[in-house]
Amino acid sequence: MSNIRDQVEQAALDANLSGVVRVDLDGHVMVERARGFAHRGLAIPNAIDTQFAIASGTKGFTALTVMSMVERGVLGLDTTARSVLGNDLPLIDDAVTVEQLLAHRSGIGDYVDEEADRDDDAVGYPMSVPVQQLVTTEDYLPALAGHATKFAPGERFSYSNGAYVVLALIAERVSGIAFHDLVDERVCGPAGMADTGFLRSDELPSRAATGYLSPEAARTNVFHLPVRGSGDGGIYTTVADVHLFWDAFLAGRLVSLAVVAEMVRPRSEVPSESMQHGLGMWLSASADSVSLHGFDAGVSFVSVRHLSGSFAYTVVTNNGQGAWPISQRIGEFLSDR
Repeated sequence: MSNIRDQVEQAALDANLSGVVRVDLDGHVMVERARGFAHRGLAIPNAIDTQFAIASGTKGFTALTVMSMVERGVLGLDTTARSVLGNDLPLIDDAVTVEQLLAHRSGIGDYVDEEADRDDDAVGYPMSVPVQQLVTTEDYLPALAGHATKFAPGERFSYSNGAYVVLALIAERVSGIAFHDLVDERVCGPAGMADTGFLRSDELPSRAATGYLSPEAARTNVFHLPVRGSGDGGIYTTVADVHLFWDAFLAGRLVSLAVVAEMVRPRSEVPSESMQHGLGMWLSASADSVSLHGFDAGVSFVSVRHLSGSFAYTVVTNNGQGAWPISQRIGEFLSDR
């Protein structure tokens, strides 16, 4: 199995990786490789402990935070969004539930709709409000408003970024705790993820990677993404912390094993991705592995964990799309072992 190191190195070279890749086999770290620059202008190299944004990988943290509240009886899967939102976001159907939001089956109009047609040359997804105004979860209300319902709640799967910001709003309002702090309290702290949190893109600490709009250009993503993320994206983390996340989640240290089983139970087939989806978690077609994915301007992230614990791997980059070819190569190699 030492050949996995050669496979990863070649894949990283072929993809011109600017980021970090880690592969664990049978509980042992087999590969940790960093390449490229965390800050191109200052020629600061990426390191194993560099903090990277993970875009929609954040949705797994949001789902766990909400499910911890469900487990404690603070929320129910059948709690309606309307019962918490009151008069806010009136275009959200009154029947939409927490479970439907988690499963991407709510049908709500999406403020960042990945199913909508867009310019092939566009970088990321445009915001309808200035990104520097998006700091707290409540700040997202103007961006979430005005999007008509796409279909009846529960009718089908439709990946929704807005649904996860709505979940963050619900969690924050019901708990009385700011969503960013709630994620730290319910997920990052118990998992021992000291290098993980919602950082501001305009005041990144020294170990955080700047996101770049292309593999070569020096332009950053600071004008393309919310200055501070919420339920659908914006967490920064390290590959080591991501693997701590999987360990804590699947061991039942964040929510009970019964809740873990509910989260990794397939709710929808997603043929376009050759995958299934549970509650905040992507599942392989055979439902034997769970994964989180993230893509946006200057961000690319894939992390996969086999439910048996036999393998886990994470690829994270500070430019768009870079994680996918490497992740695919690793997945193909592991499936043949």
